[in-house]
Amino acid sequence: MKLYFTPGACSLSPHIVLSELGLPYTLEQVDLKTKLTASGEDFNAINAKSSVPVLELDNCERLTESSAIIQYLADQKPETGLAPANGTWERVRLQEWLNFISTELHKTFGPILMPDAGEQASEFYLKKLKDKLGFVADQLVGKAYLMGDQFSIADAYLFTVLNWHKWINLDLSAWPTLADYQQRVAARPRVQAALQAEGLL
Repeated sequence: MKLYFTPGACSLSPHIVLSELGLPYTLEQVDLKTKLTASGEDFNAINAKSSVPVLELDNCERLTESSAIIQYLADQKPETGLAPANGTWERVRLQEWLNFISTELHKTFGPILMPDAGEQASEFYLKKLKDKLGFVADQLVGKAYLMGDQFSIADAYLFTVLNWHKWINLDLSAWPTLADYQQRVAARPRVQAALQAEGLL
């Protein structure tokens, strides 16, 4: 398998999952400004959406969207427990978290990070983001991870998105539960390996 990624972007979540699963894979870095891969390929020809991540399978099929990729990967090694079995209530709860992270956190960061969004828009989305982070912090009280004691693919995605707080100078210490959670996930050896591989440490 090959993962097309940009350091620190949402492609970090499938990178962490690949690392946690111990599956064989290669990496191809993408410059999202030039739309070129490290080997000089036109990334738009690889993904018409022009965004990472892209997971290229050994049969040449390509899969996009973080939530879809990390569920696919977790299902390759169900014994790891990174995702509950399909058809269970726990899997539905996991998908609930993945959708929340994607729509309420991931997409809310976008307007704040855009330099031409305007001050009013940035302030609106920053307030919305803080409200959502407060919700997540409340849900983590008394739990090591989103689903309880077991690290899951939802944690890989949440960790990735929470890391963007550095890009907007948002101090997570306002939510001690979130700050502790972020440190706990970051300390996982396989997470460290993914961060190191992307030059983020």
